[in-house]
Amino acid sequence: MTNLPPDNPQRDVTTIQPDDPDLPHISIVGDTYTILLSGEDTAGKMCLIDMYVPPGGGPGPHRQDFEETFVITKGEIDLTVRGEPIRAEAGETIHIPANAPHMFTNTTDRSARMLCICEPAGQEEFFLSAGVPVEGRTSTAELDEEAIEEQLNRIEALAPEYNTELLGTPE
Repeated sequence: MTNLPPDNPQRDVTTIQPDDPDLPHISIVGDTYTILLSGEDTAGKMCLIDMYVPPGGGPGPHRQDFEETFVITKGEIDLTVRGEPIRAEAGETIHIPANAPHMFTNTTDRSARMLCICEPAGQEEFFLSAGVPVEGRTSTAELDEEAIEEQLNRIEALAPEYNTELLGTPE
């Protein structure tokens, strides 16, 4: 006998194609994040984001109050977690515990791609609020200096609402 609740047939099985133009493709300061699964799709348990990170891309130091897992599917990403450097290549998985300071950067001359799992969901809402919609998974927004500054200010203003702390620039 199990204590599991019965299946909920009201919840649909979801099948996603990452290049689907109907998916939200969001440019965040040069990277493009495609929301594959939202909290709405998973009853708030998690979200899944396909991250396209061009050369030089990636966020500055930050931390959040949720678990975050990165699966590198293409290229290489340099992460810094709790001040320690990690080089992750295609096929590797990196799990960031809640509240751990971290950042990642694509230091190569080729684009990288990774899947980001956030548990529980909510980070996708932050990206939707702070970013700029773009056409596809590998599209980027052409932002001038003023638009970049506006987006950075929006990210800074929204971060506390989404339980994210920006930690300044890397040293």
